[in-house]
Parts: sequence; structure tokens; C-alpha cells
Amino acid sequence: MQKLFDEVATLDKRCYEEFYLTEDILMEHAANGMAEYIRSKFPNGSKVLFACGSGNNGADGIACARLLHVDYDVSIFYAKKPNSKLALLQEKRAKSICVKASKKLEDCDVLVDAIVGTGFSGEFSDELINIIAEMNSTNAFKIACDVPSAYEFRADVTLTMGALKKSMFLDSVKEFVGEIKVLDLGLSRELYEKSSNWNLLDLDDMKLPFRTKEDSHKGSYGHLVLACGDKSGAGIISALSALRFGSGLVTLVGFEDIKIPHTIMYSHVVPKNATAIAIGMGLGEEFSDKELARFLDNDLPFIADADIFYMSIILSILNRKNVVITPHVKEFISLLKITKIADISVEELQKNRFKYAEDFCKVFPHVTLILKGANVIIAKGNKFYINPHGTSALAKGGSGDVLSGLVGSLLAQGHDSLSAAINASLAHVQLALNYSGSNFSLTPDDLIEGIGKL
Repeated sequence: MQKLFDEVATLDKRCYEEFYLTEDILMEHAANGMAEYIRSKFPNGSKVLFACGSGNNGADGIACARLLHVDYDVSIFYAKKPNSKLALLQEKRAKSICVKASKKLEDCDVLVDAIVGTGFSGEFSDELINIIAEMNSTNAFKIACDVPSAYEFRADVTLTMGALKKSMFLDSVKEFVGEIKVLDLGLSRELYEKSSNWNLLDLDDMKLPFRTKEDSHKGSYGHLVLACGDKSGAGIISALSALRFGSGLVTLVGFEDIKIPHTIMYSHVVPKNATAIAIGMGLGEEFSDKELARFLDNDLPFIADADIFYMSIILSILNRKNVVITPHVKEFISLLKITKIADISVEELQKNRFKYAEDFCKVFPHVTLILKGANVIIAKGNKFYINPHGTSALAKGGSGDVLSGLVGSLLAQGHDSLSAAINASLAHVQLALNYSGSNFSLTPDDLIEGIGKL
């Protein structure tokens, strides 16, 4: 697990004031980190082109070009003339050892984007937009210095300075950042970083529900009960997912005669030995308000998904003590409107996912939120986590129902809501990553089958 920050300027300032490291020293360490990465990946003599801007992001690039000069065929393309104090200094240093300056973007083996960093605000000029478009069209290996410029440069890898920035994990920038590596700035990240309410989940943070007690029976591992609605397939997918993930018993509750797998039980009422409830997956209009109220007439751990976010009864669910909700973007917009937190568009939410997750948790600090997307946000109270390991292979009907089953299974087995959400989300993406077929061919059945191989 790694910490995430809105900005790192305050962390840099702490380095100056508490550790007596100057801005120039931090920059030299950043440049050296980039140079070492390039040395580790590309042989001496490779052509490396740096596209540099006018500020300190450009200065980082110029400094790195200086360090690679002689061993590599290095050129600097000045997208904008240096004008910050450090950019002008780094330009002098580069000129003093005759680092080449190029008047245009040249063919190269490695292209480093050092045009603008996290400090940039405002609009890109048409000229810079065209430069980045030309950079994106090259066949070179592409490296972003700190962050991809304006999140328009399509990097193969982003070498970010000091600490991870939250902005790198918006859904809209996932295809631009590539692999992300953090470079130190002359001291350990443990010293550089301060506390943060936001964290990035690593795959090895996942804890699976392995059974360690031999003296046990099916009742030892919980009983998940799921509402089976109009689209019964969704409920069945969740039920099979929960059973495969360790629930001792799984029951679908509904009022129609439907065909279900023989491993799943079926009832018209919530069994008395239930240990967790799941509702929403394919719910439709199968249940009356009175029947839905019966599902709530208990204090069991609860997971809510899908259709339930468009119904006013969600307000009763949000008042429960131990609840996980798993909305996708449109469902979360509906939820925000019903709860009177915000009335916004999809575009507004996607630009400000972190803000609206925080706004929701301020109003409902006891609820665990899984906000689905390219980068999943998991939140409860003042604790926020991002799961960045998802893949477009999961963009298929039924994938979310598998996730709901994983969460419900852990709740039924006794996990607290935040633990269930984190571990289920990590298991969900790991299942997709483990799949060996084409990324367009993954189905919910493949995910469920893969649970046994986690």
C-alpha cells in the first residue's frame, strides 16, 4: 500500500526547511533517477530526445539530458524557452558541456516529455497541443517526467518525483500514465512523505479467506442471502461467486419459479441463520416496497448494488450500521441526487471523483463505498483507497455481479465492511489479470471459475 497526495509542493518545502535540501539538490536527484531508469532499459548510444518546457519540469528534463550526454545520443527540443530560475540554470549547465539542442522533434529511441508538471495551470496553446500530438505519433519509447503533460501525452512509463499524486489515478488519465514509478529526491520516501487519508492498493495487500480451522462445518463460514429479482441471472452470478469465494451457504430469495444451479438454495423468505444480505443485482421491480422492507428487518451486514440506487429505499439502507455499496458512475450520480448531496452529470463526476467520494463519506461516514470505474475508489469515513489494477476486460455485463458476490461472501464470513470491500475488489481485478484468453472474451463464468485458482 502506498500513500497518495493532492500535491507535493508542501513535501518539497519540508525538505528545504527540515532536511536542508535545496530545490537544486532535489532536482538533481530527480534527474539522476530518470537517467538511471533510462540506463537500465536502453543501451549506450541510444538516441534520447527530451521535449522540455519553460519551467521546472523542463529543468528536470534538461538536467537528465546533461547526465546522459556522451554515453547516449542526446538532444533537447525546447517546446518553450526556459524562463524559471532553475530551468535557466540547467540550460547553462547543459550548454557548457555542449548538449545538443534540436529545432524540431526528431526520430529517436526514447522520447522524454518534460514540458509541464503538476504545477501547471491554465490552457495549452494550440502550438503545444500540436507538439504533444506529434510526440504521441512517434514510435519511440515514451517517458513522462513527473506527470504526462496535461494528461495528453501517452506515456509508456511515468517517472514521478518523490511521491504518488492522486491526479494520476483519475479514470480519464489511466491510458496516459502507463506504468508509474516513484523516484526518490535524496531521502527515503518514508521521510519525504507525511500522513495521508488516501492510499493506493497493491495486489499483495489482498488477504484471501483461506480456511485454517479444521474443526468446522458449513455454518462456520456464513450464510449469504441474495434478493433474486427480474433479471435472475445477475443474482445467480453473485450467488455462485459468493459460494466459490468461501461462503458456507448461499440462498437466493425470490417469488418466481426459476431454474437455479443445484449448489444454490432458494427460498421465499430470509432464512433465520443468514449472516449477510445482498440486494440490487438484477432486482428490477420484482419486489414490492413491503417485501423490500422485510429484507431490511434485521441488523445483518448488507451489500447494495445496481437497481437499488434508483429507489428511495436506499435511504433506509444507508442508515444501517454495516453496509457496503457498489455503484458504478451512473448509479452513484443517482445516489448523490437521492441523498441531496449533489445533482451532477457523468462528466462532472468523472472530473471530480475524489471530491464526490469524500462528500458522500462526510454525510455517511459509517457506509463503505466501492465506486466502480477504471480506477476503483474504496472509502469509509476518512479512509480512502484506490485500486488501480483493473482492466478493460472487466467491462462486460455481469462482472459487477461477481464483485457483489465476492463482497457479500466476505461479509457473510465475518469480515468488517471495509476489509470485505478492499479484499473483494483486489480479488476481482486479480481474477481478470489471471485470465489467459483475449481481453474481449472474459465472461462472469470465467471470473467465477478463476476464484479457485487465486
